[in-house]
Amino acid sequence: MFLDIPNELESALIDRPLPPWELDGSTLAQATMEEYRTELTATPRFAETAATLRHALAGEGGGYAVLRLGNLAKALGSDDDQFLRLATAFAAEVGVPFSPFPQWPLWKNIGVKVDKDPGKSSGIGYNAFHMDLVNGTLPPDYTTLLCVRPDPLGGGPSILSDPHAAVARLSENSRALLAETAYNYGTFYNLHGVGQEYNPFPILEGPAPSEGFVRFTAKMLERSRLDPAHAAAARELAEELVAGQVTFTLEPGDYLIVNQRRFLHGREALHSGQETVPIADRRLLLQLFLRAPISAPSASQPAHSTS
Repeated sequence: MFLDIPNELESALIDRPLPPWELDGSTLAQATMEEYRTELTATPRFAETAATLRHALAGEGGGYAVLRLGNLAKALGSDDDQFLRLATAFAAEVGVPFSPFPQWPLWKNIGVKVDKDPGKSSGIGYNAFHMDLVNGTLPPDYTTLLCVRPDPLGGGPSILSDPHAAVARLSENSRALLAETAYNYGTFYNLHGVGQEYNPFPILEGPAPSEGFVRFTAKMLERSRLDPAHAAAARELAEELVAGQVTFTLEPGDYLIVNQRRFLHGREALHSGQETVPIADRRLLLQLFLRAPISAPSASQPAHSTS
């Protein structure tokens, strides 16, 4: 779902500077979340917009949203501290912002590196469907991407797919294999706030798989040692994810928020010729992770912060 900001709210936000945030370890401090909420609930239609955003992410049939902050980015500058504080304030209406990477700031830069593994988030190739921090016992509930600059050559559209719908189209045998603790991917080093290492893990977990994480990354098909039966089931899932994908291109100021319990995400390849684009002009996204509040608000009510 794409969500436009009401004109009167945009005008009010441009003229309402927010103070710098404070962190509690690697998590946005509760005092900052409360301060941002106090400031922004005084603006017209903010509470309504935040409730619509939460419903798009957690309501029936939802799971992702693109908050269109382009006019604010244009007015304030997409690299302006005030614009990033506003984006953080919207994020805090959904969950608790945090960084699982202690060596990086709250928002992580995802630029373009032509010499990077093409399949990585900062590479130039196809970034296959995945959930972030798949091998942690407590993955982020939400992953978010704020577009500062799209690919100037026109490539790199975002892709999303509903993994539960994809799983429902699989055979009973494949679903049984995906529910076995037989999958692994990646390393787990110096991470905060995402639990303990979970390797091996089941792709489908919990007593009600339709409501839990689908712990999947297509990269495990090439980079993990899976036995033939489990690899075949994972490959079948990957094909169904592609068959059911939605595709769109993020514009400057677009803020994509993905409920990781409901959708997996990825990216099509960037357009060829990235080496000819100056580094300062290449695609740039900022990534922020969110932990769902302990007492999640209803989709129609304002959120209450928890630490």
